[in-house]
Amino acid sequence: MIERAYRALLLMACMGASVALLQAQIGRTITIKIRDGKTGETVTPSNVHVRFNHQPEALGNWVDQKDDGTIEVKLPQDAKVISVRATYLDSTEYFVNCDVAKQRDSSAESWYPLTDIVTSGLAIPNDCARVKDAAKVRGEVKPGEFVLFVRKRNWKEQVVE
Repeated sequence: MIERAYRALLLMACMGASVALLQAQIGRTITIKIRDGKTGETVTPSNVHVRFNHQPEALGNWVDQKDDGTIEVKLPQDAKVISVRATYLDSTEYFVNCDVAKQRDSSAESWYPLTDIVTSGLAIPNDCARVKDAAKVRGEVKPGEFVLFVRKRNWKEQVVE
């Protein structure tokens, strides 16, 4: 009798742990908003490439691009950092992320901590805006939101990747 009660208790504990793990996995999503670095206007890219944890390949099965220009990303359980790049001209050209816009290699990738995005939200540094316009372009960020400022490539950056 005691053994049967012990088994039932153990089974209930295992089921509770499974439900808690499932709920943790379901709730791990972020929203990416892509904005023009100079104007702050919403940009709707042709495609969005998302990578996690310095993996070499972009994963599309985690990404859901909405009609309003936002992108919902389901986070893998082990995800710690994210890299996001957007394309234009029917996915033939990559936008330049504005946190690397003034670097010699403007195609360099940046990795952003998911804990910051999930807990307080994150907007990347915007080196595309003029100093006097930076405050207007910035906007507010909520927990779970990631704002990516981008610009189109200039004539010097028009190289094939």
